[in-house]
Amino acid sequence: MVKITRRKLIQGGLATGAFLAAKGCGTTTSNEPKSPEFNANKIKDVTLRFIGTGVAQVNEIKQKAEEDLGFTIEMTPLGTDENNKKAITQPKQWDIFDGEYFSLPLVVPSGNLQPIDVKKIKDFDKVVPIFTTGKLYENAPVNTSQGTAPRKVMFLKGFDSTEFADSPTDWATLMPFQYNADTLGWRPDLVGTEVTSWAQLFDETFKGKTALLDIPSIGIMDAAMVTEAAGMMTFGDKGNMTREELDQVTKILIDQKRQGQFRAFWKTFDESVNLMASGEVVLQSMWSPAVTAVQGRGVQCQYGPLAEGYRGWGGGVGISRNLSGIQLDAAYEYLNWMAEGWLGAFLGRQGYYSATPENAKKYMEDHEWAYWYEGQPAPQEIVDPFGKTIAQQGDVRDGGSFEERMGNVVCWNSVMDEQPYLVQKWNEFIAA
Repeated sequence: MVKITRRKLIQGGLATGAFLAAKGCGTTTSNEPKSPEFNANKIKDVTLRFIGTGVAQVNEIKQKAEEDLGFTIEMTPLGTDENNKKAITQPKQWDIFDGEYFSLPLVVPSGNLQPIDVKKIKDFDKVVPIFTTGKLYENAPVNTSQGTAPRKVMFLKGFDSTEFADSPTDWATLMPFQYNADTLGWRPDLVGTEVTSWAQLFDETFKGKTALLDIPSIGIMDAAMVTEAAGMMTFGDKGNMTREELDQVTKILIDQKRQGQFRAFWKTFDESVNLMASGEVVLQSMWSPAVTAVQGRGVQCQYGPLAEGYRGWGGGVGISRNLSGIQLDAAYEYLNWMAEGWLGAFLGRQGYYSATPENAKKYMEDHEWAYWYEGQPAPQEIVDPFGKTIAQQGDVRDGGSFEERMGNVVCWNSVMDEQPYLVQKWNEFIAA
């Protein structure tokens, strides 16, 4: 028996609907339930409006999704804070929220996200356990990591609930599709020494040549990793600091700033790439694809691992509470398309990991999989999705394999109980 997928049914329905229309058959009155053929013909008229942080707001992804799915996608890249604000305060201005898991304690209480029925996601059982149970392998540091780990905000207690569940349910907040282990990046041709610890961001050797990420929920975690590694303070829980801890870490940051340790504070991917590629900064908070982008310009750039471990982050796509009918069907089609593999392979060539890696593997060449996921020496030249060479034969990915990198995540980007106070103290630091 031939297996007919839901997508094939819809795509096939387009032709069937056209045939029926031509024959004058299948006519319905406005009060009758709409047939699958009717929906199939209508889906091509659907437009889904995305808001997101820009990581996956890429024209090549939009074009491929439109080609495969048959409807229109509009993408609006925003900064992290602006993305969250729009999701909360302007729910009629978007259909799909592309955001990070640490944003969910802010966004979910608004009720603007429609819980995702995981039974409608064909390959949900292939999602890596980092998102579902939080357990990657036995005794992995990530299993007990601090902060807003995806597992803590992945599921809701029910369709009408805005309360996070402690264990998997049928209702997901976001459908995950990308994540990574972040650390410091540096210019090996300019630092003149081996970088092995977060503490080196405060090394006087690099005075005036370091930079820090200026997004409070992320920057504060990097600052915590640095101050703890330098022995300047300790935390009960870096992912949920007390007011006293926020006061202390802010004072340290302001002291470092006034002593001239920092050259810049960046908010966007491109800013971090330009700072490093120009040599204006030689050591900074960095995202893996930004390192790849610097390397793509022919400039040396290196990335962790550091002795204290990584800071993790994860992103996914959520559905507006306002979607229904054919628009909701189209949204679920997109979520299934995300998990199918092409998107994971595309983003994997920039250094991100796929939430369904066994599907992404089907779209990657053996040498790409060996380099990006297995941490093996590149069997041949490695090229990014835009055709730029980023690694030569024999090169090894910084940090090694997927298990070595993601398994050593010790904290995640975080929203804390004292979030308003955190933002206030961070702004004091940036303004000092």
